[in-house]
Amino acid sequence: MHIMKIDFKKELETASKGMIMIHDPHLLIKLIVRMIVRKLSIRHVAMILYDPEHDAYVLSISKGERGLKVPPGFAKFNRDSAMIKVFIRNEFKHLISDRNAIVTEDINKIIWRESIIQNGNGSKIKEVLHQVNDQMQMLNVEACVPAYFRDDLMAVLLLGEKSDGTRFDQEELDFFGALASDAAMAIRNAQLFEGLKAESERNRKLFIQTIIVLGSTIEAKDAYTRGHVDRVTKYANAIAREMSDRGMVTFNSSFFENLYIAGLLHDIGKIGIPESILNKKGPLTDEEYEIMKGHTLRGVEIITPLNLHRDVVHGIKYHHETYDGKGYPEGLNEDNIPIIASILSVADAFDAMTTDRPYRKGFPKEDAIKEIKRKTGSQFHPLPAKIFIQLCQKGMI
Repeated sequence: MHIMKIDFKKELETASKGMIMIHDPHLLIKLIVRMIVRKLSIRHVAMILYDPEHDAYVLSISKGERGLKVPPGFAKFNRDSAMIKVFIRNEFKHLISDRNAIVTEDINKIIWRESIIQNGNGSKIKEVLHQVNDQMQMLNVEACVPAYFRDDLMAVLLLGEKSDGTRFDQEELDFFGALASDAAMAIRNAQLFEGLKAESERNRKLFIQTIIVLGSTIEAKDAYTRGHVDRVTKYANAIAREMSDRGMVTFNSSFFENLYIAGLLHDIGKIGIPESILNKKGPLTDEEYEIMKGHTLRGVEIITPLNLHRDVVHGIKYHHETYDGKGYPEGLNEDNIPIIASILSVADAFDAMTTDRPYRKGFPKEDAIKEIKRKTGSQFHPLPAKIFIQLCQKGMI
């Protein structure tokens, strides 16, 4: 019988794109678990999700064959539970470093290896692993895969037996590890959205604070963006203030707040871009570049439920349009590009040029200014570009 080989990279990219559109944590993990059962032929799958209100990990979603799956809510684990402890305590984390998971068939091997390394004094590790094994048997689980957001354990993916009875190979475990990583970020993102919608109606200040946190979530996935959104927001605000102070443009009362929010969220769509592309140590291929370009439209999709001002949406969507019409996503030109996007475009490009990237060192500030000057009227709208250059020359940036 011919068995079709699974394209794990394609499945991961499809799942990642779907995740960022869902802002309900429980619906999100329900769809992840259902996808694994259906597409990857595992007899049952469940997920233990961290409940911040009770500071405990609860078996929230379970799918699969009747009689095998564990009912939701059946199990609750605190931080001292062996199945949680092995993933959150530094003294045990090395146990999963080889496979990025705990697999039942490996437990006795790990116990033997640790006993040898510690000259037979591995009783603590042996005890914890035996407890993990007992809990996995209770749940009828073959493998446990942790899902971290930064260093926080957000969830544990529980995998039952494969339908064909074979063992999990490393390619499969690597896929589940990457899926769990994306799921952890999406769960955190969804939790932030739940808080955002409630707080935005009651307190604008808290809303802005939550926007800041939401904008920083991409930093966990893309090392380049650390500090990038803050700098872009600062540069863009300086440009807009100078344009307003000189009477070149009249902005309404909400423009500067909208510019601030757009600056913080202009790259939020990168949450849906694979890390292999974001952190690639070399130029992108044409295919990878097309995927990267999708972050502007994905960003708009992500923030749509928040009902943000049109200026914010335009800043996120159009900050890669160019004055000569050769940008993306719509090829707008000249004054057809919203001014908020033209301002962000200059600020974003300057920070991109002067920041170290995985594949090159950042340019000196003077070289970046020359490049902006050279591309004024082609890539950049002349008004914000000239203002930015003058601010740099005055030492104000």
